[in-house]
Amino acid sequence: IFKTGAYTPETNIYVALCTSTPDDAATGSTLPGELAAGGYLRIKCNTWDVAAAGATENTQTVTFPQATADLGTVTHFALCNKTTLGNHLAWGALSSPRVISSGDTASFATGDLDVTLD
Repeated sequence: IFKTGAYTPETNIYVALCTSTPDDAATGSTLPGELAAGGYLRIKCNTWDVAAAGATENTQTVTFPQATADLGTVTHFALCNKTTLGNHLAWGALSSPRVISSGDTASFATGDLDVTLD
């Protein structure tokens, strides 16, 4: 990125859901509060608009599998480069936390995931 080495973009980006605040030191394998079990898994989202002023957003709907158990209150999302483990690339807070109960299907509409470099 800063011309000190070759940059290779990630092949895939996966959206994760968290019940606590991720931090910049977290990795994809130590993502604080990431949901587990109950049908949860990270969802691939490889379509983002062209970044402008350091910001981008998703250009596809991101829909998670229907929860098969109560998963708690989701407060944050994270972007990772693998379906499990891997690297944690970015994170953000949801504008409104959401309780995910058994039978619920979490999703983000096009444009709902806003990512800004700070």
